Amino acid sequence: MLKRPPERVSFRKSKEIIDLPNLIEVQIKSYKEFLQSEKLPHEREKIGLEEVFYEIFPIKSYDEKTILEYTSYDLGVPKYSPEECIRRGITYNVTLKVKFRLTDETGIKEEEVYMGTLPIMTENATFIINGAERVVVSQLHRSPGIAFEKLRHTKGTKLFSFRLIPYRGSWLEAAFDNNDLIYIYVDRKKRRRKVLATSFIRTLGYSSDADIIEEFFDTRRVKIKAEKDFIKLVGKILAEDVVDEETGLVFGKAAEKLTTAMLKRMLDEKIISIKIAEDTDETHPIIKMLAKDPTDSYESALKDFYRKIRPGEPATLSNARSAIMRLFFDAKRYNLGRVGRYKLNRKLGQEISDEILNTVTLKKEDVIEALKYLIRLKKGDENASVDDIDHLGNRRVRSVGELVQNQCRIGLARMEKIVKERMNLFDFSSDTMTPGKIVSAKGLAGLLKDFFGRSQLSQFMDQTNPISELTHKRRLSCLGPGGLNRERAGFEVRDVHPSHYGRICPIETPEGQNIGLITSQSSYAKINEFGFIETPYRIVKDNVVTEEIEYMTADYEENCIIAQASAPLDEFNMFKDNICWVRHKGESLEVDSSKATHMDVSPKQLVSVVAGLIPFLEHDDANRALMGSNMQRQGVPLLITEAPIVGTGLELRTASDSGAVVVAAENSTIEFVDGFKIVVAPDDNPTNKKTYELKKFLRSNSGSCINQTPICQVGDKIKAGDIIADGAATERGELALGKNVLVAFMPWCGYNYEDAIIISEKLIKKDTYTSIHLEEFELTARDTKLGKEEITRDIPNVSEEALADLK
Repeated sequence: MLKRPPERVSFRKSKEIIDLPNLIEVQIKSYKEFLQSEKLPHEREKIGLEEVFYEIFPIKSYDEKTILEYTSYDLGVPKYSPEECIRRGITYNVTLKVKFRLTDETGIKEEEVYMGTLPIMTENATFIINGAERVVVSQLHRSPGIAFEKLRHTKGTKLFSFRLIPYRGSWLEAAFDNNDLIYIYVDRKKRRRKVLATSFIRTLGYSSDADIIEEFFDTRRVKIKAEKDFIKLVGKILAEDVVDEETGLVFGKAAEKLTTAMLKRMLDEKIISIKIAEDTDETHPIIKMLAKDPTDSYESALKDFYRKIRPGEPATLSNARSAIMRLFFDAKRYNLGRVGRYKLNRKLGQEISDEILNTVTLKKEDVIEALKYLIRLKKGDENASVDDIDHLGNRRVRSVGELVQNQCRIGLARMEKIVKERMNLFDFSSDTMTPGKIVSAKGLAGLLKDFFGRSQLSQFMDQTNPISELTHKRRLSCLGPGGLNRERAGFEVRDVHPSHYGRICPIETPEGQNIGLITSQSSYAKINEFGFIETPYRIVKDNVVTEEIEYMTADYEENCIIAQASAPLDEFNMFKDNICWVRHKGESLEVDSSKATHMDVSPKQLVSVVAGLIPFLEHDDANRALMGSNMQRQGVPLLITEAPIVGTGLELRTASDSGAVVVAAENSTIEFVDGFKIVVAPDDNPTNKKTYELKKFLRSNSGSCINQTPICQVGDKIKAGDIIADGAATERGELALGKNVLVAFMPWCGYNYEDAIIISEKLIKKDTYTSIHLEEFELTARDTKLGKEEITRDIPNVSEEALADLK
């Protein structure tokens, strides 16, 4: 009979509303979306590998007579199974063939070109590279978009600034100085090359002062009838140049302050009406900058900007125009990404739709709106706020699919240069050009091999026990290319932040120099399409806690009032107490329970799966809990396993999602069982038998023994999701890391002085804590030019006398 997990007696105070999500879903979903291998070429969306090909292609020759277009790609079938790849010491991969269309003077030619191999993910979310199982760790990095900051000058004044960070391309920064002028900086490395904000605005097409004033202020036209109107107009700012159309005489320029003398002169010259800017004066930053701006037109501003970013080069208009186009308006060089556009529009209060999210380059309206927001911050507007860069609303996760996609982009960009060179140097007189002759696959294949083999984020999998394996796949790292440097990372970025609640575990992190930089996802956390971490909440409607679930990112959560999962409810799911503890905008408060908008789904949503395995965690000291969760991952699988008497309910789920046990894929009947395989007959198609091969005495990455044993018998009826074979450190499908031994805390004849532990001899005799470790040693004897090498215990070329005393 199938040995099912024991029925655990639950003492939880509230019922579980939702099950844990698949614990390795982050990895599997990300790589699946990158490859889209299950879809036909015409059904594939422009994401992942497909998106990269469309970004790089079509490639045109310099004379534009030859065009190479991308049609589709095809992934082969793995030559060997993952187990066979480990045994042979090879990479588990598939071939990548790409169909290209070449158009030149001779016509159109289509050809499928071999582009190398692509490592694929096993069903347990690992990669097998040269026979070793590896994991690509997700990276937590600063999100593209816009971030407003506040600095305090040495003189005590508050200086506001913003950074517009693209996914790929030049950073654009704007900052106030002590004189209330805004300067624009392009790229952080060139901070000394600054340009006035109004001068930069002119390069975007707002040529005159009047155009700039029109963008930043409400304007109205006023009539000048008599001198009594002067009182209302003196001190106002002109919104356009006042010019006599017949003589060309200028009475006042845009951005100038109106004086009595100017108005009198206009009245004398019969100027009937003028346009003025509303709600501003000469102290406004824009008016101040227009007064100081050395440029006065689109052309002069472009040349001035070009001199700043390319000093020493001739500042011609065409050079300057192409430079600014390349910097911010060319999708190949500047890309905000969907996530950058989403964050930018959300912060500036702009519309968000699918069509708008596909606009990945900068728009001139973005710069104008960002400057308006910066000025509102300076003026102390209540609706404008600075950003916290450590908030999870401003940090996102790059999962494995995105990391590999970035490598493919670099590889194909290098290939683009080679293709263009080959197009131009091709000798048409002696040969016919085909896609296969101009496309080189070496760059892409080499980069992918380098990434999976040597990257800081591609790591040798920690395989000591099932939870060390599982937590490695759920790990988040702030390190790696484009991330932080552990030597320079400060205290703030490492610290626990209120926005981590339900998203990043506050307990599980290393104790060394990586503390706070390497973290783990909380148990219910999911990653959305933009890479932000979401956590689930129950919706509260009319004071009733519903079973409706809403997943929220950290920035959306700020406006909600969230009750704790432990808040007592009556039989109608209404709060028993009139007052309850809630979280709102990162603070913990006591409020009227009728104000709550959401409620936590479970008390364990705060912590990671590993920390959630510690019973009575709430009574544990935080530092000891950190050590405990780290030490659980170091427990070696025992020869005789035993599930814990006191558990937390996560033991079964942890074991099944880690891949250590064999899980039935469908409802079926056991037909045959032995130590090496289990054969089942599915209920819906009994003739189509399925075989589950068991892993027998394999060496794990950490040298421990992986051995799967069946826990079912012939004739057993099993359901999809049932565990039919135990693995390392599991018993009846439950995680079994240690033993239920009797422990006494007492002095014993001084033998346990200073942390010494006394164990019973019975534990050794009964193999209670015995574990198997496999080590492989290899000695090679080669055939050399001087003859065959010999393996001997004799030491060569040493006299008998010298060896006399050796035993």
